[in-house]
Amino acid sequence: MADTPPLPADDRITIARNLGISRAERLGHVRIGQNVRVRKVLIGLVATVTTLAVGAVGVDFGTAIYAEFRWARSVRSANHLPFDPWVGILGFPFVTQAMGHHYREVEIRAGGVDHPVVGKASIEATMHSVDLTETSWLISPNSTLPVGKLESRLIVDSTHVGRFMGIKDLLVEAPPKETNDATGGTTESGISGSRGLVFTGTPTAAGFDERVSVAVDLSTPEDDVTTLVFNATDVLTGPGTADEQVPDDKKAAVLAAFGTRMPGMKLPFGIAPTTEGARGSDIIIEGISTGVTVALDGFRQS
Repeated sequence: MADTPPLPADDRITIARNLGISRAERLGHVRIGQNVRVRKVLIGLVATVTTLAVGAVGVDFGTAIYAEFRWARSVRSANHLPFDPWVGILGFPFVTQAMGHHYREVEIRAGGVDHPVVGKASIEATMHSVDLTETSWLISPNSTLPVGKLESRLIVDSTHVGRFMGIKDLLVEAPPKETNDATGGTTESGISGSRGLVFTGTPTAAGFDERVSVAVDLSTPEDDVTTLVFNATDVLTGPGTADEQVPDDKKAAVLAAFGTRMPGMKLPFGIAPTTEGARGSDIIIEGISTGVTVALDGFRQS
């Protein structure tokens, strides 16, 4: 067998070095180390930015909640309500609105408010473009507010409408052929038209002990916009109704049982009604006005 050549005297020379790869490996280690450090820096920056963003959103959200709480307390105090109404200041971010003395939209809702005519009612107001120049962003009970557009609503559920009419099992529904928009009604607030609403109940006062469905038109007379008029026009049968026929000698009495006048329907902030209709099983009167100045104590009118 041939003798094996001796290894070089330089013991630093290895197989890897002889193959010419040791330098590449060292460079590779350097690049990988640099990438890891850069990645750590980027992750740290992203985490910092995310933390700051979440903190800013949290501060904005918390400030908005406090402002809504102050609004609710001020509305309660100014209108002698037994509870805080729901108040929502819409739009993000809130802080820039407060600093600019201008709220884009504010909603106020109070359900189950004592009413001298129907017993209980709900009242709502939606304010668009609220000017805070002359008041604090933390509204006080004696605040007066210029409002670009004001939507004002009075809502009476079918139970209290029925009690007022003497029909204890009354159910109110929108007109069966109502063409609804994306909000579920013919107005932005989802309120149906005022003609052909379906009232279903038992008109015992008319001497009729079966549930019947009647078409009812709603209106407010020009000489008294605070009175809601119910005009029963016909007995309804077929799908979606009680499908109960009424004898001719009972028809006039039955229609009269579903017709009435409901006074004292004053809208928040004294706005005149522009729409009457139904939403769900509630009767709603709505008024919309632009360029008004309202006092906070005018939210509850009765």
